[in-house]
Amino acid sequence: MFSKSKINEPGPKAAETPKPAAPEAAAPKTDFKPTAPKAKPPASVLSSDLHVTGNMKTTGDIQVEGTVEGDIRAHLLTIGESATIKGEVVADDVVINGRIVGRVRGLKVRLTSTARVEGDIIHKTIAIESGAHFEGSVQRQDDPLSGGKPAKAPKAEG
Repeated sequence: MFSKSKINEPGPKAAETPKPAAPEAAAPKTDFKPTAPKAKPPASVLSSDLHVTGNMKTTGDIQVEGTVEGDIRAHLLTIGESATIKGEVVADDVVINGRIVGRVRGLKVRLTSTARVEGDIIHKTIAIESGAHFEGSVQRQDDPLSGGKPAKAPKAEG
């Protein structure tokens, strides 16, 4: 069942064992070790007593309960009932329970009954619950996250 380790025994001589020619050229050695996929981190939460001045950008999720004066870019953005955003919001998924003053861009945009939005909404899909307040325009685009408007032809001067 168990055998004695052969670490201390002499191995075969170099002349007895033929070596393959250039093993590195045939199969490059890599230190890649497959790992299990990492769990998605929880959303970053900006509490109701927090006031942020400046832009925020993440590939993760953000839940805002406080006040932000600046632009926000995220994967999933949830605006709490007590939250106020003054700036542009860009996210794959936007859930608005609070107040936004500025443009909203999202693949999926949802205004709940407590939402207050003053600005334009550019979306792929939108849901507006009864009771939501909204002042602005709504525009559907296949790629609302690009941020670019359709290119206009340059005017000829002369």
